[in-house]
Amino acid sequence: MAPHNDEPFSIDSLSNGFGSEYWQSSSSGHTDYDTSDLPSSPSSCSMDEHPMHMGSRDMRPLVPGVYVPTMCFFKPETEDVDPVAIASHAVRLARAGVTGLATQGSNGEAVHLTHSERLLVTATTRAALKEHGFGHIPIIVGCGSQSTRETIEHCREAWEAGGDYALVLPPSYYATLFAPGSGTILDYFTAVADKSPIPIIIYNFPGAVGGLDLSSDTIISLAAHPNIAGVKLTCGNTGKLSRVVAATRKLSNIYNPAHPEFLVLAGSADFLIPSLAVGGHGILAGLANIAPKACTRVMELYRRGQISEAQKMQEVVSQGDWTAIQGGVVGVKAGLEAWMGYGGVCRSPLPKPTPEQTKRWKEGFRDLVSLERIL
Repeated sequence: MAPHNDEPFSIDSLSNGFGSEYWQSSSSGHTDYDTSDLPSSPSSCSMDEHPMHMGSRDMRPLVPGVYVPTMCFFKPETEDVDPVAIASHAVRLARAGVTGLATQGSNGEAVHLTHSERLLVTATTRAALKEHGFGHIPIIVGCGSQSTRETIEHCREAWEAGGDYALVLPPSYYATLFAPGSGTILDYFTAVADKSPIPIIIYNFPGAVGGLDLSSDTIISLAAHPNIAGVKLTCGNTGKLSRVVAATRKLSNIYNPAHPEFLVLAGSADFLIPSLAVGGHGILAGLANIAPKACTRVMELYRRGQISEAQKMQEVVSQGDWTAIQGGVVGVKAGLEAWMGYGGVCRSPLPKPTPEQTKRWKEGFRDLVSLERIL
């Protein structure tokens, strides 16, 4: 990958370039944001510096629930990052009762963002949550990269921007050259966890990494690291999820289901109940951008033992998720725009949806949005 050459991130950049309307416009309603949490510059420490030297702050624990990989919104004329929409969306999700947010994921178009833009998105999200009384909500930040060094850099920048956990995909570009027996993958995650100032969440998403699918044995081995706090399984394999839950429960000194030492999340809303049935702790799923209350209610009903009601609601959620899966981030944004009045389009080179696609995706989300509106 080509090295990045972003300009240093600073508070001044929020009023001169990215997000100037967000931080200055009196009509935005966001003029009183406390910028003390925003980073003054990207990480400049040595890659050899141990995370304990990075400073400390109160931890926001990972608990079972619904986590949302938030969207990144862009201004339609310029494709510049739109902090107003990012902040508004984060607050809407928090008010809906979600457990946590994730920036820089697949839904957040992380691959389309520079380092400084990533900082801006996470810092804006943290500032918005803090201003509106949701400072307790943890933020997970996508930090995966193809090199160990840049992944560690992303983790440190995420920490500086207000992130609490780093969601890390395995590298895959040179997968054919990796050591056998998952040796390269184990070394990669161990090295990142050793140096990251925030705990790591393993991200198993074969579709995003050329089909590389981490086995339960690999995940369980990595779970023993003190700075690896969980896993997101977008592979959809409930058998794998069950094995990881069972093994990591046994690794715990005293297992507390309300505060598991290793959080195991399904990566899609369409198998929320199946994942809960085998001991999973919730979801980190893009559909919750559109229907956070519906996703949360499914989990609440199931945990209260109202299985029939939970199953009926899961049917609606699963059908809506099929629309989201088919349309990807383009379809989810189209759904937000059609039903919520905001969302816009993705950054180039992703295409703008055609009128036919927009109509089809809107209809695909209809039942889900109807459910969401009565909750």
